[in-house]
Amino acid sequence: MMEPLLSIRDCSKTFHNEGHKDISLLEDINLDLYPDEIVGLVGRAGSGKSSLLRIAAGLIPPTSGSIYWKDQALHGPTPHIGIVLQSFALFPWLSVAENVMLGLQAQRFPPPECETRAQRMIDLIGLGGYENAMPHELSKSMLLRASLARSLVMGPEVLLLDEPFADLDVLSAENLRTDLISLWTEKRLPTRSILIVTHNIEEAVLLCDRILLFSSNPGQIEHELEVPFMHPRNRNDLAYQGFVDHIYTILTRRTPIVSEAELPAEESGLRKMEAPPSVVLPAIPVTLLVGLLEAVAAAPFNGRADLPPLATSLQMSLDDLFAIGDSLHLLGLAELEDGDIILTDLGSRFVLCDHDGRKDMIGTSLLHTVPLIRQIRAALDEAPSHVIEKSTFLEAMRETMSSSYAAQTLQTAINWGRYGDLYDFDEETDRFRLIDPD
Repeated sequence: MMEPLLSIRDCSKTFHNEGHKDISLLEDINLDLYPDEIVGLVGRAGSGKSSLLRIAAGLIPPTSGSIYWKDQALHGPTPHIGIVLQSFALFPWLSVAENVMLGLQAQRFPPPECETRAQRMIDLIGLGGYENAMPHELSKSMLLRASLARSLVMGPEVLLLDEPFADLDVLSAENLRTDLISLWTEKRLPTRSILIVTHNIEEAVLLCDRILLFSSNPGQIEHELEVPFMHPRNRNDLAYQGFVDHIYTILTRRTPIVSEAELPAEESGLRKMEAPPSVVLPAIPVTLLVGLLEAVAAAPFNGRADLPPLATSLQMSLDDLFAIGDSLHLLGLAELEDGDIILTDLGSRFVLCDHDGRKDMIGTSLLHTVPLIRQIRAALDEAPSHVIEKSTFLEAMRETMSSSYAAQTLQTAINWGRYGDLYDFDEETDRFRLIDPD
């Protein structure tokens, strides 16, 4: 049996928030990366995938657990492991060639060898002719190619990729995936294994030999799937499509005794679902929630949509689709089950309402299902002036979540509550106020 190149053992990561409480980001992660494989880490935003990648690269230490490179404990960065971050991290004052040569120069390679190796990698990665271009002159896809060249020129045995195609347009991302797989299958890359973080299920199935599905809060590996297809892969193959659908089903699997979407109309409606006060709300405008409801209600879905074709038709990523689906589930408007999104009776009635009816329905649902919004409205009702400082809620939320998530959640609560006419918010004074308190 082959020995792993990179091993992660019992890895956990916690951080301290402003409330001086430990919040667990990763818990008990065990992972082996073997030669001649591409492994994908797939999960929702905030599940700790990117943090795990940085731990694997030796950029940040785990709170507990160990990282091994060929059975040797790893305590920091090593030239054997290369990483490409989402930001690309190119120096703006250096040309493409100068950026690519940085690592070689740091290792004190002779200048002629630096130039030769850099030019060879620039040509291989598809940037020939752009050696002297500055980063601001490049498209995002070219910036990614430059970042890949800078990492690969060092000859790392393992390459770590953090959502490399997430910010690219559809065509550029597809071209880069195709080029990467071609170089990999033709064994023209110096790296022996690739670990890629992605929130795009189809991308993971297209590229990877193994897929690890992450849960959230804290991040853990819940499922490991072997991808049974040889490269190059045919997306139109029924077995391929079935495998993609299987992953969607796993990621949306819930365990209620009965789905609300299957209840008779008189038994459906608002659920008294109490989310914890520390629940993170996604940065999603209500208009996007409404748009997805209308898309699922319309033909050809007619109230129940299989997620893969829905994602394709809307050109949405896994992260975006799940975040919207989870929000609709929270509001009682839809269910995410077994790879499908299903309108509840309430969701179906919402689509048929006029604008004012929709606002009333959202407002009522928010008060029933989102404790933070209910707390804001109750505080405004009780305050003599019917005005409350934003900081009052923000400081309390920082006791249970990070500053960034607290700010995001409160901003979403502001936007959603406004849509439901539950309160108004003055950006100049950072204050909530009740609408027509009399």
